[in-house]
Amino acid sequence: MKILVAGSSGLVGSALLPHLVSQGHHAVRLVRGRPARGDAEVAWDPDAGSIDSARLHGIDAVVNLAGATIARWPWTAAHKRRVLESRVRSAALLSRAISELNPAPRAFVSASAVGFYGDRGDEVLREDAAPGHDFLARACVAWEAAAASARNAGIRVVAPRIGMVLSGTGGALGPLLIPFRLGLGGTIGSGRQYVSWIALEDLVEILDQAIAREDWSGPLNAVAPSPSTNAEFTKTVGRVLNRPTLLPLPAFAARLVLGEMADALLLASQRVEPARLQASGFQFRFPTLEGALRSAVGAAPLPASRYG
Repeated sequence: MKILVAGSSGLVGSALLPHLVSQGHHAVRLVRGRPARGDAEVAWDPDAGSIDSARLHGIDAVVNLAGATIARWPWTAAHKRRVLESRVRSAALLSRAISELNPAPRAFVSASAVGFYGDRGDEVLREDAAPGHDFLARACVAWEAAAASARNAGIRVVAPRIGMVLSGTGGALGPLLIPFRLGLGGTIGSGRQYVSWIALEDLVEILDQAIAREDWSGPLNAVAPSPSTNAEFTKTVGRVLNRPTLLPLPAFAARLVLGEMADALLLASQRVEPARLQASGFQFRFPTLEGALRSAVGAAPLPASRYG
């Protein structure tokens, strides 16, 4: 297949592109700020609403991973606007562009996030759960809605709601591990808030299958089947790194330092279940947190029986 990828330079895109090539696909990158080089690139500018549509003909599927990073301090009104607009504009531009192609692509896999659900305590969240009401939830609702043109054109749209991606090469895990490696890690807030996570290798496989599987459409919780509380996550990181985890970060201190970002990214609880993945028979390579963390940080793996 000829597969167009937006956000190919990010953590997930950088892993997805070589995976697609290894499967025999022709991967095409969307690039901005310069002309396309060769037939493996297409130029676009989501902020200006422009894309080189002439180079989209023959595309079989599109994967959209574009969007400004969320975890950047300070969380100013301007940065929040950039987080929202970068996602909505990218998804809407791609959706419109491919809806006008003849023939149209078979699939539009446009990323979303578990932030869709907001702060929900210990409620089990499946794909049919209602959205939350905070900034990230509203942003995710708008992000998913931006694919309407493709959906209305009869293109199969999949919206993977991605959890915290565990990888040793980037993303949220790297900065998180720094205090733990120094022996300064500890629970955040009450420690009872749930973290829904996914190993990078499993996420890449989910995206691959979302491209190919005709029976997948709509929202899809792209998380492992074992969400962990922050306290459990903390203990597991400490065990994997062989470091103490005795220095908690109270909620008021997190808010004092990070403001609204602390509530959204550190203190919010999302106990997300990959109900549709499990019903489809998807096999996780890393279904347990310790196995995923050991792989991400290069620690010695546990015996196979310990992975669950």
